[in-house]
Amino acid sequence: MVLRSLFWRILGTFWLAVLSAVGLTMILSHILDQDAWILSRHPGLKNLPERWVEHYEERGANAAQAMLERHKQRFRIDVQVLSENGAPVVEGTFPPRARELERRERDRPLPWRRLATEYTSAETGRSYLFIYHIPFPDLNNWRRHSLLWPVSVLVIACLVLTLFSLLLTLSITRPLNRLRSAVHDLGRTAYQQDSLARLSRRQDELGILAQDFNRMGDRLQSLIISQRHLLRDVSHELRSPLARLRIALALAERASPENRATMWPRLEQECDRLETLIGEILALARLDGDTGDKTLIVVLSLMEQLRSDASLTAPDQHIELNVSPDLCLYGWPDMLERAVDNLIRNALRFNPADRPLEISAFRHETLVTINVRDHGPGVTEDDLPRLSEPFYRAANQTSPGYGLGLAIARRAAERHGGTLTLSNHPQGGFVATLTLQDASFTPARL
Repeated sequence: MVLRSLFWRILGTFWLAVLSAVGLTMILSHILDQDAWILSRHPGLKNLPERWVEHYEERGANAAQAMLERHKQRFRIDVQVLSENGAPVVEGTFPPRARELERRERDRPLPWRRLATEYTSAETGRSYLFIYHIPFPDLNNWRRHSLLWPVSVLVIACLVLTLFSLLLTLSITRPLNRLRSAVHDLGRTAYQQDSLARLSRRQDELGILAQDFNRMGDRLQSLIISQRHLLRDVSHELRSPLARLRIALALAERASPENRATMWPRLEQECDRLETLIGEILALARLDGDTGDKTLIVVLSLMEQLRSDASLTAPDQHIELNVSPDLCLYGWPDMLERAVDNLIRNALRFNPADRPLEISAFRHETLVTINVRDHGPGVTEDDLPRLSEPFYRAANQTSPGYGLGLAIARRAAERHGGTLTLSNHPQGGFVATLTLQDASFTPARL
């Protein structure tokens, strides 16, 4: 994973380009260091055999020797010319002491470069062997001042860097263009997760970004769909109390003063129902907003407070708590309190008075589980998967409610990184299980 990181890819591309340019430059320098290349390009060697042979055959040995001496003064190159049988044609400019040194130190490096080439006269048909001795400082100086050398190095560096830069740029800009297209689709609420499926399989920062973007896109899409469904369901649910209020107001306008007084409790009841419904809708909507920082929650204290509140509305019900006093978790107290309160209120509607309502909570590593069990009739298997959807009510439910309590509890569990599980107990009754993630848990805290 680390080796496939975009950071290492950029760094590796940079150094690979540098090493490639250096390697190609070394190959070029090796090519330019070949004898044939030097003989054909060096100004002191180029066409020298042709000119010397012509001079020698027309003017004689003395003139040819003088030509070699002038050539040495100009280019600092010693020249020997041998005939076909290996004898010197002229004395040449290579000193005898240097020839002796070259003979004795044949296996050791010498301070000059020795080159040889053969030339055949077109006029006489005689062959001559030209042996050159170029001092290394002069040869290197010629290389540095030759226009071909820096131009060749510059061209190689530009080509290599351009090639690697193009590959690196394409490997970055293409995924970014796909991400930009996905952002554009997301802005139009037309985002498709498959559009980044290939990019999300990359094992670098862009792949991780695509994975995060996929999760964000799925979350936003689900929120948009959820909000649309919520708006549709809210519109449907608000029609009933508003219609009843409108009917009650119409009847009150036509009723006599004596009968009108009996209708006020009906109007107040409908207003209370409408206020309760709007309050639950707002509570559900707040769960998707910013709820502030997490704080430490003592679960037992929270449960005891909720049991005390439940005893006021259902004094004939008995609630059993099985919670450890040191059970704590980091979360949002108001959100968790509303979630468990909705589970308790939902259970109290169906739990018989002669059986206790059971609430238990325990920890398993970083997970905190809260169970709320009643001993009521339970629900059908067909209704279980949809019970936590907003405004959904089971077919056999006759108690008042708007189907938002379990939806609020599920949303609160999701905000805590957990889930809400609804099931029928094997021994009868209904069980709602909140599983909450407490990632900041450490054993030392307890």
